[in-house]
Amino acid sequence: MSNTQHLEDLTTQTRRDILRMVHKVNSGHPGGSLGCAEFLVTLYNEIMERKEGFDMDGNGEDLFFLSNGHISPVMYSVLARTGYFPVEELNTFRILNSRLQGHPTTHEGLPGIRIASGSLGQGMSVALGAAQAKKLNGDSKLVYSLHGDGELQEGQNWEAIMYASSNKVDNLICTVDLNGQQIDGSTDTVLSLGDVKTKFEAFDWTVVEIENGNDIQSIIDGMAIAKSKTGQGKPVCVLLKTVMGNGVDFMMHTHAWHGKAPNDEQLAIGLEQNPETLGDY
Repeated sequence: MSNTQHLEDLTTQTRRDILRMVHKVNSGHPGGSLGCAEFLVTLYNEIMERKEGFDMDGNGEDLFFLSNGHISPVMYSVLARTGYFPVEELNTFRILNSRLQGHPTTHEGLPGIRIASGSLGQGMSVALGAAQAKKLNGDSKLVYSLHGDGELQEGQNWEAIMYASSNKVDNLICTVDLNGQQIDGSTDTVLSLGDVKTKFEAFDWTVVEIENGNDIQSIIDGMAIAKSKTGQGKPVCVLLKTVMGNGVDFMMHTHAWHGKAPNDEQLAIGLEQNPETLGDY
């Protein structure tokens, strides 16, 4: 089996995990989680340089910070399927006192989670701090982060974007999930983002675009380009163009599934469209 095929199989299984987790507790955010499944599966299994085990220091390895923490279902699935904690623990998603809360938290010590996230707009600031700490420690590894496009409507992002370029934080790759949807509608309807690429470039960032953010080979190629742009005095932004709800036809291209769980019939349809590949939990 080629590694790309393995990543495809892992993505399909991750979609199943997302649907089953959110359905079980009738709560959660499937739309953005499904849209970012290919990216996070590929990031953790192909792109990032990780070491065995987990510690909060993260010295000598690439780090990842999830800013749009509401897409925790995909994050938990990828972490479990990549070996950070038992896959069976996905059964505890959003259950009282579980380590797998609706938004990632750190107080229960879940391996793979470095910050509590979901207060939108804060993740880039945290990633910047980690990237600068690596520079101070002489650590050559990179820091990655993921942000929603609607999240860019938060002002703190633009302070961080300005800070990053002003301080030449060039070991940072921030990815923006451009699916054009947010909780109340399309981003164009709620508060248009305009030309995001031109805005980042105006703030003196290097920008890489991945036109099909739901195609694994496109992600591999695009992130390789992004990585090649680090160390050149500028932070790097990846604009990842995805489809909300990707892989489940009735969830795609609409904000309606931002934070709604499928019922029994909808779950069955979604699972049928994503046949089991690596075993359910």
